[in-house]
This record gives sequence, C-alpha cells and structure tokens, in this order.
Amino acid sequence: MKLLVINCGSSSVKYALYEMDTEAVLASGLADRVSVRGGDEATLKHEPVGRDAITVSRPMPNHTSAIGLIMEALTDPAHGVLDSVREIEAIGHRVVHGGTKHASSALIDADVIAAIEACVELGPLHNPPNLAGIRACASVLPDTPQVAVFDTAFGQTVPPHAYHYAIPHDLYGKYAIRRYGFHGTSHRYVSGIAGGLLAERGVPRETQRIVTCHLGNGCSMSAVLGGECVDTSMGLTPLEGLVMGTRSGDIDPALVWFIMEHEGIDTDQVDALLNKQSGLLGVSGISSDMRDVLAAEAQGNERAKLALDVYCYRIRKYVGAYAAALGGLDALVMTAGVGENSPIIRRRCVEGLRFLGLWLDDAANDAVVGPKQPQDIAQPDSPARIYVVPTDEELTIARDTKEIVGRN
Repeated sequence: MKLLVINCGSSSVKYALYEMDTEAVLASGLADRVSVRGGDEATLKHEPVGRDAITVSRPMPNHTSAIGLIMEALTDPAHGVLDSVREIEAIGHRVVHGGTKHASSALIDADVIAAIEACVELGPLHNPPNLAGIRACASVLPDTPQVAVFDTAFGQTVPPHAYHYAIPHDLYGKYAIRRYGFHGTSHRYVSGIAGGLLAERGVPRETQRIVTCHLGNGCSMSAVLGGECVDTSMGLTPLEGLVMGTRSGDIDPALVWFIMEHEGIDTDQVDALLNKQSGLLGVSGISSDMRDVLAAEAQGNERAKLALDVYCYRIRKYVGAYAAALGGLDALVMTAGVGENSPIIRRRCVEGLRFLGLWLDDAANDAVVGPKQPQDIAQPDSPARIYVVPTDEELTIARDTKEIVGRN
C-alpha cells in the first residue's frame, strides 16, 4: 500500500510517501515559502530514496499549486518513485486543531471538514492551510480516501480538573475555552516507544509514569499515565507553557493589557509580540535558534545565558509538577530538534532532579546527537530512565491512516 503523508503549514508543505507493507519511506520533501510574496520565491526540495535529490524553484501562490508540484515530483521520470499518482491509495494529513469533537484520527468527510472549519478560530495559523491541503489533494485524487490526524487528539484524555481554566464556566460552554495541548502526535509516538522500553525493564504498561518533552522551535510537555495523557503544557493555543523560540510561554495574563496600555499597541500587535518576538529571541535579543543562543552564551553573552537559564528552569519546573501529577516518575523523554540534538540543554534540564530519580550519565548524554534509534542516557542504576527518542510524526500519521482506511 502506497500512502502519502501531508503536513501543511502556513507557508510550507512537508510530505512523505510510504510503502506501508514495510513502512519504508519512498520519498520525502518540503515545499517552502508557499504563498509568501505571491509564492514567487517558493522552492520544492524533493528527496527520493535511492535517487538524487532535486530542488525546484517555481512560483507556488497557494497550497494547491504546491500539492500539484509535489505530485509532479513523485511521478517525474528521472527523480520520481511513482508511474502515476493513482498508485497512491490513501493520504494522511496532520491537522492541528480538532477541538473537542475528535479524540482520535478520522476518515475525512463533510462532517470532519466542518469540524476543522469550526476550529479555525482556535487554530487560525494552522487549520486554514490544513484544509487547503485536504482540498488540494481531493482535487488531484478525488477518489482517494483521506484521513485527518489531529494534534489535539492525544490531549483529549486529560481529565476536567486539568483542562479547565478557573474562569466563569459559561465561557467554557460558549467558546470551548479549555486546555487542548498540541504536538500530540509527537507525544503519542515517543511515549509509546518509551512505554515499550519500560515494559522490557519490567514496568507494567498500565502503571507507567512518563513525562515527554518535545523541544524544538515550539516546545511542549505531557504527563502520560498508563499510556494516556493526563496533562499537557500547551493550552487553548500553543502559546501557553514552556519558553519557545519566539513564544513567551506562561506569563501573568495581566501583562497583556499592561503592555498594551504602556506601549500603545493593539491586540494584533501584542499577539505578535508574545508569539513571534518573545521566547529565546526576546530574552536573548540574538536569535530564536537554540544553536545561535548557545554560541552566544559560550562567548560570554549574559542575555544569552539568561535566556537559556529561563528556558531550562521552566522545563525543570514542569518535570517536577508532572511528577507530582503522576505520583512519581518512571521515565523522562526528550525529543524533537533540541531534545534530540543538544546534550548541553538536556543536561541543564535535569540538573537538580536527582531527587526524582533522574540520574544522568554524562558520557552517554554527550554521545547522543541526532540518534536514529532511542537511547537511554540515564546511569545504569538510576531509579528513573532518561530516554532520547527521535520523533516520527509522519510515521504515526501513516499508521493511523492505514488502519482507518483499512477499517472503512
């Protein structure tokens, strides 16, 4: 079964084509700068397995044109891996916000599309391009089944006392204001891998207490008990929680109108300030890229050091909070760009947490950068494990899509 996974961002389309009989990737790629300044500077990087990668520069004014170019690349005689796009038997889409209606992935039909549209207000940057990708694929392959895999689905097992905000209850009823959580597909994948590793060590799956840390430009954490998410750091939107590349994470809500009044800015401007000008970038004044901030700290930049101290302290604080919520800790999992590639940040995120049973093996930690397989970087006799698990959201989407299409 050949299956295409599509992940549409606001100005990009990431894709991977799988042969699901073996779960092998046949080709992958990224259409970038889609619709930016009319899409005139857009490029497609196409990487077929066993053949030379190519980069194509062609105007992509919208996601439909990007999907069309991806289909061309997949069937190109020199660089493609398909004779015809009709070989694609199913398409799986990453959809960021599914609201409260979808606690699991779903076969896309009119009702599912209506539910995604209804969540545009909650996911204004992501749901519209997700819908554009779904519609573009339907225009090219109208008879091919499509599946939506929701980022928010994993957080639907969070209990009411953890997802409710202490605001007038009528607002929850009117607007579905609650904690949703994001990066759910990543948290689900890595917690499942960690669960298997713990089971091999004799920890029963139904009692496993795992904290997962998705640390990239966007950052979030989840508390997972017996395979189910019971708390997660992102809230109604991805702004809440950890310090991120450009997002502030947790702040005093009163800061919003304080900043608006004193800086003379409107709601759109304060939204941009908290989402695009804060985080590592805002504190360091250097960059939103962890590598740049680490390099500046190494050169003695005090603001860079402060940014990293704030970043790592917030993570340690959440680890402690989630260990309390879980009643203990069996494993801490690090994943995504920073979590998989930065031994320095991993070390700083567990400093002072030996009382939780997190005993880092420094040599093992330093040896892990961009692992292909899960790695245990805890000391052999550590009461809790510390795993570095490379995330694979695309494979999770592919597996869900195969299962749902097969069932239907």
